[in-house]
Amino acid sequence: MIESKSRVAIYCRLSEEDRNKQSETDDSNSIQNQKSMLLQYSLEHGWEVYNIYSDDDYTGSDRRRPEFNRLLEDAKNRKFDIVLCKTQSRFTRELELVEKYIHGLFPIWGIRFISIVDNADTANKGNKKSRQINGLVNEWYLEDMSENIKSVLTDRRKNGHHIGAFALYGYKKDPDVKGHLIIDEEAAEVVREVFTLFSQGYGKTAIARMLNDRGIPNPTEYKRLHGLRYKQPKTKNSTLWKYFAISDMLVNEIYIGNMVQGKYGSVSYKTKQNKPRPKDEWYRVEGTHEPIIDRELWDRVQALVAQKAKPFTVGTIGLFARKARCMNCGYTMRSSKNHGKHYLQCSNRHVAKDACIGSFISVDKLEKAVIDELNKLSAEYLDKDKLEQNVQFNNDLRGQKEALETEIAAYQKKIAEYTKGIRELYLDKVKGILSELDYLDLSKDFSTQKERLEKLVIDTQKQLDVIERKMLIGDNRRQLIEQYTNLEHLDRETVEKLIDYVLVGKKDPVTKEVPIEIHWNF
Repeated sequence: MIESKSRVAIYCRLSEEDRNKQSETDDSNSIQNQKSMLLQYSLEHGWEVYNIYSDDDYTGSDRRRPEFNRLLEDAKNRKFDIVLCKTQSRFTRELELVEKYIHGLFPIWGIRFISIVDNADTANKGNKKSRQINGLVNEWYLEDMSENIKSVLTDRRKNGHHIGAFALYGYKKDPDVKGHLIIDEEAAEVVREVFTLFSQGYGKTAIARMLNDRGIPNPTEYKRLHGLRYKQPKTKNSTLWKYFAISDMLVNEIYIGNMVQGKYGSVSYKTKQNKPRPKDEWYRVEGTHEPIIDRELWDRVQALVAQKAKPFTVGTIGLFARKARCMNCGYTMRSSKNHGKHYLQCSNRHVAKDACIGSFISVDKLEKAVIDELNKLSAEYLDKDKLEQNVQFNNDLRGQKEALETEIAAYQKKIAEYTKGIRELYLDKVKGILSELDYLDLSKDFSTQKERLEKLVIDTQKQLDVIERKMLIGDNRRQLIEQYTNLEHLDRETVEKLIDYVLVGKKDPVTKEVPIEIHWNF
């Protein structure tokens, strides 16, 4: 019988952006070198290459690496026998992931992990401690590197050097002086026009529409068209100017020659998630580059921005603020005021001709619709016959819940038995009672059964969660509805408590009705 070749999955990663790349789809030189080394190693050992997984421009602590996650999914499905990397740190720099996959799940899935340069090989039981030490050293490296980089970047920010990957729209990076911005005249003309139009009384949405009507690409699209490797959102209107793009531009001090950075800070070196920093912690240095907007125009615009920023009623927030969305495009509806009456409208329809068909409703009408729907719900739910049915419904749910809990307990007992069995098999192997081959056969059977039961526990738990949610809704709904029955008016607190969001459509030309879809929190 001919022995089948071992299937190997090659994993490569590059953490730094390669300057030699001509386009985003090209492999970097370092990635090519890794592939060449790993392919040669596979060939020398007579392994069949199942697939090459390659992540470019990702750090070893980034868990969102697309190819890394595809490799893990294929590993789980037993599509190969070996994972091969240049070094363990190419696979991950996190000790937690070393333990979870290299020492935990890979052996269960029957997968051997090998890294060439640092001699990590899970088939060699003797070097497990060395792999763990590698993981710990990599973890320290990540933390130290993060602090060192943060210290260098803070120093550069304090000195007014631009450190972003991309220059702000209207500027470009100076090719001769690192950290210095120079004016990009093509985009700067648009910036000057935006400031001028606003100073002449045009609104932000009106300015956005004027730019869109002339086919001027928004800042994101402008970067892409100029060959910058900028990850733009893949949405329907992602190339259009919007209200917020204009709004942000009008208050950005970079346009008057001041460098303002550090508005956001990372949560931890282990994640790319950022959080806003207080304004007094921003790094602000004046006169670091040539201004696009002169001080007189800037001051005039800031005065207008401050004047237009006043809310309808000082100190209050709109009744449906951030809750009402356009049914046609999902855009958050904005408030407007006409003859003392408040309205909500989709401003997306104004940014370009075909952006949205629009939606419009008065706040009074939407408030009445919400109250009417609440009263209708209470009339149905608090009906005596339906309450009796509900009690019966809850009894059925309790029975289902008890049955599922019994199932889970039985599964968990069996899992504990298999876990104990695997441990005893290992001890028998160590004592020489079992051969390596017998141990692998028996432990594989035990592991397969254990995994099957663990999946059953997860699936049953999901069913149980659904039942418990239904029971909770049954308990909460009556109390909530009784509390908010026969209301005459809503307040913001009530809206926050009861409503997740409301979809508002365009008025029907025949019936004159405005479609409304309320998504409750209960």
